[in-house]
Amino acid sequence: MALLCLILFAFSGIASAQSNIELARKYAMEKDYSKAIDTYNELYALAPDSVYTEYLNMLIAAKKYKPAEKLVVKQMTLSSQNFILLIDLGTVYEAEGKESAAYQAYDSLVHRVNGDDLLTQRIVKAFTSAGLDTFATMTYERAIEMLGAQFAIFYSLPLSKLYAKDGNVAKAIDALLPNVPPQYAAINVESIKSEMLEILGDDPEKLRIAQKAIINRINAQPGNVTDALLLTWIYTQKNDWDGALIQVEALDERNGEHGKRILELARAAVAAKQYDAAAKAYGDVIALGATLPYYVGARSEQLSAALAQIKNNPDVKPGDAANLANLYDTFLVQYPSYYSTETASEFALLEAQYAGNVPRAIEILQRAINQPESRVNMIGKFKLQMGDYYVPTGQLWDASLIYSQVDKAFKEDAMGEDARFRNAKLAYYMGDFDWAQHQLSILKAATSELIANDALYLSVLITENVEDSNTVPLQRFASAGLLLFQNKDKEAESILDSLNIAYPKHPLNDDILMLRSDIALKHHDYNKALGYLKNIYDQYHDDVLGDDAVFKMAEIYQNDLHLPDQAKHYYEQLIIDYPGSTFVQTARQRLSDLTNGANP
Repeated sequence: MALLCLILFAFSGIASAQSNIELARKYAMEKDYSKAIDTYNELYALAPDSVYTEYLNMLIAAKKYKPAEKLVVKQMTLSSQNFILLIDLGTVYEAEGKESAAYQAYDSLVHRVNGDDLLTQRIVKAFTSAGLDTFATMTYERAIEMLGAQFAIFYSLPLSKLYAKDGNVAKAIDALLPNVPPQYAAINVESIKSEMLEILGDDPEKLRIAQKAIINRINAQPGNVTDALLLTWIYTQKNDWDGALIQVEALDERNGEHGKRILELARAAVAAKQYDAAAKAYGDVIALGATLPYYVGARSEQLSAALAQIKNNPDVKPGDAANLANLYDTFLVQYPSYYSTETASEFALLEAQYAGNVPRAIEILQRAINQPESRVNMIGKFKLQMGDYYVPTGQLWDASLIYSQVDKAFKEDAMGEDARFRNAKLAYYMGDFDWAQHQLSILKAATSELIANDALYLSVLITENVEDSNTVPLQRFASAGLLLFQNKDKEAESILDSLNIAYPKHPLNDDILMLRSDIALKHHDYNKALGYLKNIYDQYHDDVLGDDAVFKMAEIYQNDLHLPDQAKHYYEQLIIDYPGSTFVQTARQRLSDLTNGANP
């Protein structure tokens, strides 16, 4: 019975205290500070820790600074090891306008740092929570001062972010690159770049300050490879590829790397579509001499970069393709073993698609297939490419035969599925829709998501557009696709025009718009392509091509027009409007990259 009475008494006490807290809060909210102070004071006497913070905030709100100061001092007496209460004391002084006294209180807490990391982090967290970033910075600086510069690495990232938040870019860079052994920092250079990108973004002034800060570090430590690499990266972020090349050349020579570092810059320039800069860098590696290890690779990659430049040039001249073809031919005469590599595939593509010499492309691929060094997978790729080039010459059965050879050789492989799909598409072009459907029904379960999606689209296209055995519109649409594959773009567009006139309300209309957009993209007419894609979204929003249209618009804005804000808009629209689309995952990643300043 006595125990029961004690329990009941305890519960009644808790209930009473809770009731009083609610009452105190009510008085404080109503700004009846006199009653609030009396109530909080009673509660504080019973359980100081439970109401201390509320009591203090109420006193400051009531401008009762002396009682507030006394409350903090009393709490400090009760919790003598809780140094964080100095922030509360400083807060009271600041509210009272005593800036000097507040500074002394905060500084006193900073000087409590004794090298214990847990205490340092606790103090930093308290300062940042109170919005006192300057003193959080001073806390880290004090810890580094006490522990020694060699321990700066432990606080480099949060300290750099505090400096950056305060607008001190130079100090942020110095903090991010502490004086640690260069080999340690070199391991983490990519993560350092990521952090620098977060700090600098694409702000030209911040990039300039960072460049100056790193140059100062290099002058102080000429042998620090990490700083040199980061300076090169800064140059590329500023789009100063000549500056980056000068820096890399010096670094490559200093470390006796025989062009390795220059070659890496050339590849970075290609990835950034800076083809002239890439050509210079490759040229520098080649100029080092044929006896060095990167010479032949640099020549091969230089050709690839030149081809990429032609692909991305809407105004490419026939003479450019012919000149590059001569360079490919010269290289392969000198190094015939490269017929077994991607170089042969590129050469054939150049001849077929840009020099207009399809027979020469087929000849190159046949030699590549017969090359003793050619691996099985490369032979399969060469054959698929050769099959594609038989199509423009009208050798459709030859194309089908060679696709079938690859299908048989790679039965359980993605390359076999690719060959099967090309054969199915060829049957579709030729109007054999039943056989195409048979193959597509199998390919819809392909291991390659891209092939499975393409097979599904083509299967749905055939199913939806064979009405009452009237296959004429679909046959004409398929023939337009074949003409486009054969690079007979004007003839393809003429068929599409006739389809629109003969069947103005046919279900093929959205597919016609998509094919028109493909033609426009092929000719780098991005605004025209966007117009067709926007029509698909506006008129056929809920049809199968709706999400494709939105995704393609985002890609054009991102990769071709370099308008990231518009690209972000369409990636967001895709995620919102088509949550089940197969493009959603890619859209999320690209949206994240664009938001964080990256543009792959």
